[in-house]
Amino acid sequence: MPVQTPIRGLRSFCIAAKCLSFKHAATQLYITPSAVSHQIKQLEDQLGTQLFKRSTRAIELTSAGNRFYNIIKPIITELETSIADFTESATQQTITVSLPEFFASELFVPKLSEWADMHPDINLQLETVKSGLSQAKAADLSIILATGKPNASIVHELFPVRYVPACSKKLYKKCAGRGFDILKELPLILHQARPWSWHKWADQQDIANFEPKQIIQFDSMFGVARAAQQSMGIALVPLPIAKTWFQETSLVKLFEQELVTNDRYFLVQHADINASKELTLFSDWVKTNFQDLR
Repeated sequence: MPVQTPIRGLRSFCIAAKCLSFKHAATQLYITPSAVSHQIKQLEDQLGTQLFKRSTRAIELTSAGNRFYNIIKPIITELETSIADFTESATQQTITVSLPEFFASELFVPKLSEWADMHPDINLQLETVKSGLSQAKAADLSIILATGKPNASIVHELFPVRYVPACSKKLYKKCAGRGFDILKELPLILHQARPWSWHKWADQQDIANFEPKQIIQFDSMFGVARAAQQSMGIALVPLPIAKTWFQETSLVKLFEQELVTNDRYFLVQHADINASKELTLFSDWVKTNFQDLR
């Protein structure tokens, strides 16, 4: 049966070989110089070769010791790095969350400092995606926008989404009081994932012969909101997500009538979430903070 080489002996050898001093090696290892000398002597006996030339006041590597150092040093370095990485990951949990970018920016991030203050020992990794695109497969939790309950193990409905016609303050001054006829004169802006949303809104308002002058589609809700803010036209903007835009009056409601849809935000959890206290804490925090938007 082969003799196992103690890791501590290899580490003592590497440090002593680097600084060429048992005393300095002992200081770095928090042991005595005699302990370092003893560990290295055991290593030499096992290898059957002398690694250091010893004198009264100094040591130096033998040719065999130099070759062994060049071989073993990268291995010990990699081992120490792996142990450090494992220790860090074992002591500080990281939760990966996938969520739509507009939701993240307008609702999630503003509340995130509260979570960070409550749980400074739990890291978060946020992966944002555009609405309508697939969520990150490796995420621990996902927040998604869907028209029906997602097909997943554990799903919690957070809140429904409705859409309201909005424009810039500058455009509002020109359009206010002119009724629905203004919709025939200006570009209508929407998200490409909902290409018929303006027509659905018109149907809900019983607007006859709805014929928009122009429809402009964006692949992100940021694009929709920014275009409206820049007076490009009138946009269908989601509530309650865009409420800050209205509070800051960078957008103004042109009409109070809202488009009611089946769109809802859901929190999707993995089946094994209860195995992690950190995931349970975060899931409960999300539900507490966003289910009240119903």
